Amino acid sequence: MNENGSGKFQLSTREIALIVLFWTSLAAVSSLNRLMGARDIGFGRVIAPTGPILLAFIEAWIWAAFTPVIFWLSSTSSEMRSRALRMLLLVAAGVGISIAVYLLLDVARGLFGPMPMRRRGGGGGVLFTPMRQIARFRFLNHLLVYGAVLAAGFAREYFLRDRRRQQHEMRLQAQLAEARLDALRMQINPHFLFNTLHAVSALVERDPSGVRRMIARLSELLRYTIDSRATDEVPLRDELSFLRRYIDIMEIRFQGRLEVAMAVDDDVLGALVPNLILQPIVENALEHGVNRAGGEGRIEISVRREDDDLVLTVRDNGPGIDAAAASGVGVGNTRARLGQLYGDYAGLTLSSPADGGTLARITLPYHTAADARFEGRDA
Repeated sequence: MNENGSGKFQLSTREIALIVLFWTSLAAVSSLNRLMGARDIGFGRVIAPTGPILLAFIEAWIWAAFTPVIFWLSSTSSEMRSRALRMLLLVAAGVGISIAVYLLLDVARGLFGPMPMRRRGGGGGVLFTPMRQIARFRFLNHLLVYGAVLAAGFAREYFLRDRRRQQHEMRLQAQLAEARLDALRMQINPHFLFNTLHAVSALVERDPSGVRRMIARLSELLRYTIDSRATDEVPLRDELSFLRRYIDIMEIRFQGRLEVAMAVDDDVLGALVPNLILQPIVENALEHGVNRAGGEGRIEISVRREDDDLVLTVRDNGPGIDAAAASGVGVGNTRARLGQLYGDYAGLTLSSPADGGTLARITLPYHTAADARFEGRDA
């Protein structure tokens, strides 16, 4: 199989280059040892090692040519269910390849080196023939080399299978995470829409002009949520733009009893944040904080960078945390989305400051569109 798992064996250009480099390097080391050995034989004997060195490189390149074939055998045989048939195929192929290498080297010796010939007495019948040497199993050394290459082929095949399995699991996990995020987004929109329509209906008779403005803002918000439905992350400036439209609707709903203050550092406006991450938290502050506050309600929203983190806070002047606020749809949904997107690198906490109210603090890794995709998601 190839690395893509398409069922067709294929070596990459990088693998072929590594095979040639490996066998050439092996021949170079062997030749260097031969040269060092020739130098140490003695001062009175001159040895010309050119032929043996050339033969060493020829042998290495013959094996380099057979290595893809052996790798193909390891890949093909691993698909066989019958172990006996697999062993028979591999042994037969090993014998055939070893004999082929032996014969090719014999031809190379005849071209580039002296033929190892022995004669009977002085008469001259040539006893050495390649087939006679094969009958004496002189190719066994090559069979051992074949076994080593075959083992490397099996190791490669198992490595590629394991990597394909891991990639398949990662794709499944990514699809599952995307499905969960889609489900969470589908929870946000109906909940937000229901609460907003409820606020509109409460003002139909008291403030018709305000209701018209609320409906206009609501249509803008719905258009935004539809257009960005498939987007997991958006720049902070876009998230704040959506949030301001939502706050416009809420200010009409509370009829002058709501004050919202924002403190956002300009250098973090390009940071990526989860889509619709602030609106559920602000809505939670309105429902469980401002609604229960005596007199005018106040919400303070701030965004700043702390080292490698982006910190978003929403604070209200209500009576503090209650069970409904801590376990509501907005809080639970936000925690789940942060976990899906960033794992343990992000989180949402609720606390009650000493001077009253509720403080929601979202922490997530600071990153922008120019950065590489946040690696913590795959952790």
